[in-house]
Amino acid sequence: MSLLSRLRHAALTRHARHLSTAAALSSKDKTRTAIAQLKSEKDPSKILEICKSASLTPESHLDRIAFSVAINRLRDDNHYDFIRQFLDDLFTSRPDLKTQRFASHAIILYGQADMPDHAVRIFERCEELGIPRNVKTLNALLLACIFARNYKEVNRVLLEFPKIYGIQPDLETYNYVIKAFSEAGTTSSSYSVLAEMERKNVKPDANTFGHLLTGFYTEMKFEDVGKVMNLMEKHGFQPGLSTYNIRIKSLCKLRKSAEAKALLEGMLSRGMKPNAVTFCHLIHGFCKEGNLDEAKKMFTNMVNRGFKADANCYFTLVYFLCKGGEFESALQFAKESIEKNWVPNFGTMKLLVDGLVKVSKVAEAREVIGQMKEKFSVNQDQWNEVEAALPQ
Repeated sequence: MSLLSRLRHAALTRHARHLSTAAALSSKDKTRTAIAQLKSEKDPSKILEICKSASLTPESHLDRIAFSVAINRLRDDNHYDFIRQFLDDLFTSRPDLKTQRFASHAIILYGQADMPDHAVRIFERCEELGIPRNVKTLNALLLACIFARNYKEVNRVLLEFPKIYGIQPDLETYNYVIKAFSEAGTTSSSYSVLAEMERKNVKPDANTFGHLLTGFYTEMKFEDVGKVMNLMEKHGFQPGLSTYNIRIKSLCKLRKSAEAKALLEGMLSRGMKPNAVTFCHLIHGFCKEGNLDEAKKMFTNMVNRGFKADANCYFTLVYFLCKGGEFESALQFAKESIEKNWVPNFGTMKLLVDGLVKVSKVAEAREVIGQMKEKFSVNQDQWNEVEAALPQ
């Protein structure tokens, strides 16, 4: 190939890549626009039209978010017929969506919509639609039933469908079933699942034990928690950060934050490193128990170790400090949060403003209102009313 030909080929290649990148960016921008429209749209017909115009596909993470936003909007306003029409029509109007991946996604979306019967219907129609039915679609159905909190259906699907459809359950299958038992408050039923896994030589993983620990802690079956820890050891699992975080979170939910703190200290003594999530669980736990001094100490400890709090951690502190009458501390955390563009909701900030006025910090209260009016244009009228009621 001559030098001129090579140069021409290189130029054409760069141009093709540019067009491909531009098309991809255009597709992402199109989906972002659709998501923004879906979040504010109430008309079910327009919601369907927005989705159709965006040509969504489950291959794209951003598109999957758009699907979820659309389904949530329709479900929240009880437009179940529109959900069925939307998802069923996609199988006939979009030949490119007659795939196992979209079938699995549609099944999950029906679960998200609290329509597990329709999730089962799509699973059963797979053959008719020309879509292979396999363990991935089975697992999608189990997840759909979990989303819909139909735990009896999870058990039925596990017991009946592998035999009916000739599908071999895998680790994810069993983990979903154990998760369902955990959420249903019947975690002890998971022992039979573990026995079946052993018979079929399916080894548990960190998720398996995590679901078991969460369930037994929620049910306050601490003897079973010990059994799970022994099972982990038997299977060669050393409790890692995720296990400790599950245990700490569970204890905090049970208002046993002092015990959770002891677990943290045990981690540190073993040379294990916690993370921001560890501290945020403890901060939330101590706040809920009214131990605000300990919550603030945990925050300081976290920052000193180089970890950064997330938005929810700040919101928790501002809310509970206000509830505990510590308005100046709440103001400090609120300022830090707002500097990061994390703005607590109107109710929390109204608590703060009212509290500042109560402790004669009217100027500070007025400053907070000014920041809120700047950040939240939708609450302008409410903040104007609050501002007008301030002492002069």
